[in-house]
Amino acid sequence: MIKMSQVKLPVEKVYKLSDNEHMYHGALTQSEKEAVKSAAAKLLRINVNDIKDFKIEKKSIDARKKDRISYIYQVVFEYSNEQQAVKRYGKNDVRIIEDKKIIPHVNTGGRTLTDRKVVVVGMGPAGLFAALSLARNGIIPIVIERGSDVEKRRQSVETFWNGGNLNTECNVQFGEGGAGTFSDGKLNTLVKDPFGYGKRVMQTFVEFGAPSEIMYLQKPHIGTDKLRGVVKAIREEIIRLGGTVCFDTKLTDIHIKENKLESVSVVKSGEQTEKIIECDRLILATGHSARDTFYMLRDRGVVMQQKPFAVGVRVEHEQKMIGINQYGDWYDKLPAADYKLTHTTEAGRGVYSFCMCPGGYVVNASSEAGRLAVNGMSNYERNSNNANSAIVVTISPEDFGSEDVLAGIEFQRKWEKEAYRQANGKIPVQLLADFWQNRVSTGFGKIVPEMKGEYAFANVREILPKIVGDSIAEGMIAFGKKIHGYSAEDTVLSGIESRTSSPVRIGRDEQFQCNVKGIYPCGEGAGYAGGITSAAIDGIKVAENILCELNNL
Repeated sequence: MIKMSQVKLPVEKVYKLSDNEHMYHGALTQSEKEAVKSAAAKLLRINVNDIKDFKIEKKSIDARKKDRISYIYQVVFEYSNEQQAVKRYGKNDVRIIEDKKIIPHVNTGGRTLTDRKVVVVGMGPAGLFAALSLARNGIIPIVIERGSDVEKRRQSVETFWNGGNLNTECNVQFGEGGAGTFSDGKLNTLVKDPFGYGKRVMQTFVEFGAPSEIMYLQKPHIGTDKLRGVVKAIREEIIRLGGTVCFDTKLTDIHIKENKLESVSVVKSGEQTEKIIECDRLILATGHSARDTFYMLRDRGVVMQQKPFAVGVRVEHEQKMIGINQYGDWYDKLPAADYKLTHTTEAGRGVYSFCMCPGGYVVNASSEAGRLAVNGMSNYERNSNNANSAIVVTISPEDFGSEDVLAGIEFQRKWEKEAYRQANGKIPVQLLADFWQNRVSTGFGKIVPEMKGEYAFANVREILPKIVGDSIAEGMIAFGKKIHGYSAEDTVLSGIESRTSSPVRIGRDEQFQCNVKGIYPCGEGAGYAGGITSAAIDGIKVAENILCELNNL
């Protein structure tokens, strides 16, 4: 097959071949596919009718020159004389794919391994994909989730956002789908993936209701509104295959004998009595906010280590301003514009944008009483007035000030407590001009917050460690030189963004097991992923390793 990575069409041509809905979502039309096919044939100087099995694998926007915005496509296809065509073309953006690596496939040999008891803790992407992979290959998992199913979870979260009490067991962090359920649903990842696990993840999402364009967009996203239905459908498939799903059920203890897992203790919400579940293997996919679980694991001798993470604020701008900067006159016709920014301060600290949400909302993402954290969220349409992004600063274990392996958790808790105190439990907000001057704001400018959860003016600078606040103050000036209007004085800041990643890593060996035999740390909470796709990939890999182990018994 021939693979071409630089087939281009001017945005004007794509616009003529598409409609508003397809343009806005980046979805391909049949006319666009045919135009791309013709463009590829023209580049190689071959007859378009001789191209077979034509596929578009990637689609992205090149907006470096605002007066010549183009779509770039990565395509693969078959042609009768591939060697001659590639040699004649003579550029390195076209090559022949010869030894395409095959995605690993686990075969249970026709056996059903239902006698093997595997417990999966956590129903974020790592736990969901691990459980689905097990169930589809003959192992019937027991899935434990401390939060509620996605329907009840949504009700609990919206009650909290509307001024009700925080449910510490079911919130933006805990519940079916994990923290990613109330996010932008971004699926891009930097994980190297020679065996095609990422493609499998995308195919699975589409199978269970995600929009088909995630298969080829360079920056795919589902949106929190559609993601809820997808995770519910995956759960229903796990149950259809025989799996057991236990909502509102928290892992409270693990029982070890001779350094081997024997069973786990769980407790149902509202009950006092623990239940013992015997199990051969435990997949720990708890997410980065299961702080009580980390303490339990430490006390039971599970080896962990401190790891860096980042803390900072959410910043809001008008989405229109971001769109005009990125796409010029095309801002209202192309997909909602995003950005990525980085800066190194004079003191050597890294400041960068993280989890950017075009047309999104800042959300109260708290999970502990008396502490407050924020995150960003977008629906599929990305149609709110504002763009928001975390602007965060790297925090290393040296900043924790303690040798305790869980010092990073206490670091997060300290500043989340201050964020809660500053605005009496509401999201603290401040204009950038006042952030620079270290004073409380008294009113908004052009930008009015798009938030889920109550908010109030406070001194956001004071809910951050000094080095973080100073770094963000410097970084925002630098970012204003890259995106016109980014450092406008009425830019809205809110905080604290403290849950960028897990503050610990649970050690594991080449078989994905920690120092206790039978326990498999997995996903973002264990320190092995950084987003929905990478967590799902890790879940599949852990499940397949367990399947291989059991097949070799």
